[in-house]
Amino acid sequence: MVPPVPEIAAPRRRFWRRRRILGGAATAIVVGAVFLFVLPRIADYRDVWDVLEDLGWRDVLVLVAVTVLNLATFVPPWMVALPGLRFRQAFMLSQASTAISMVSPAGAAVGMAGSYTLLRSWGFSASAVALAVALAGVWNQLANLTFPIAALALLTGVDQDHPALRTAALAGLVVLMLVLAAFVLALSSARRARRIGGLVARLTTHVKGWFRRDPVTWGGEGLARFRASALGLLRRRWHVLTAATLVGNLTVFLLLLVCVRAVGISASEISWIEAFAAWSLVRILGALPITPGGVGIVEVGLSGALVAFGASNADAVAATLLYRALTVLPTLGLGMLAAATWRRHRP
Repeated sequence: MVPPVPEIAAPRRRFWRRRRILGGAATAIVVGAVFLFVLPRIADYRDVWDVLEDLGWRDVLVLVAVTVLNLATFVPPWMVALPGLRFRQAFMLSQASTAISMVSPAGAAVGMAGSYTLLRSWGFSASAVALAVALAGVWNQLANLTFPIAALALLTGVDQDHPALRTAALAGLVVLMLVLAAFVLALSSARRARRIGGLVARLTTHVKGWFRRDPVTWGGEGLARFRASALGLLRRRWHVLTAATLVGNLTVFLLLLVCVRAVGISASEISWIEAFAAWSLVRILGALPITPGGVGIVEVGLSGALVAFGASNADAVAATLLYRALTVLPTLGLGMLAAATWRRHRP
C-alpha cells in the first residue's frame, strides 16, 4: 500500500489565502475611510454634486471626445513594441491589461503578466511578447518618473514651488537615473547582460524565498537573448516608442485639464502648469501599491493638490471625481468586455 503524500503546498496556500483576505480588508478600510471621512472633510458631497449639475451639454461632448482620445492613445505603444499587432487587438489588450492592473493590489506587475498571457494565447512568440511587454512597461514607468521632474522645472520657471512635488521629483530623478543606468549596462554587452541577469535572478529567488515562493527559472542567458532582441527593435523604433508613450500619457493629463475647466476652475485659479504639476504628483502616488488602481490615494492627493494651487474645495473634489470616473470606469468596462471576448480577437 502506497503511503499518502503529505500536502506540502497546503501551508503555502493558507499563507496566501490569509494574505489576500488581510489585503482586501486593508484596502476596504482605506477606501472607506477616504470616501466616507476624508473627502467629505475637504468638500461636502452636496456642494460637489451642485458643481457637477452645472455641466452643460458642450462640456459633456468635450469630455466624451477627450475620453475616447485617451482610450485610443493607449494603443500605439503596443503596436510599436510588437510588430504585427493590429489596432483592434492592441486596443482590447491595452484595456484588459489596464483593467487588471486597476483591480489588483500588485498593479502594473499583474497587468504586465496579463498582457503576456493574452498575447501568447494569440499566437505571438514568447520572445517577441516578453520584449514587447518589457519595453512597453519600462517606457511607461520612465515617463511617470520624468513627469514630476518636468513639472518641477515648469513651476520653477514661473517662480512657484510645491514641497511634495519637489520631493517626488527628486525621488523620481534618483530612481530614473538608477533605472537608466541599469538598462544601459544590461544592453551594453552580452557578457555584462549575463552577469546582471544572473545577479537579478539570484536576488529575486532570495526575495521570493521570504514569501515561500518557488525560485525563478530564468537567469543571465535569458537577459542576454533579451538584449539582442531589444537592441534590434530599439535601433529602429526607440523614437516612435518614446513619442507614442508620451502622447498616450499626456492625453490622460489633457483629460484632467478638461475636467478642471469643465467644473469652472479658470486659468487664473489654476494654470495648466499647476494642473500638470498636480497630475504628475498623483501619477507617482497612484503607482504606489497601497490600494488597487490607487483608489482613495489618488482622490485625496489630487484634490489636495488642486486646493493647494488655488481651486475651491468643492470644485477640486468635483474635478477629481469626474477625472477618476472618466479614466477608470470606461477602462474597467472595456477591460471586462475584452476578457470575455479575447478569443475572438486572435490575429
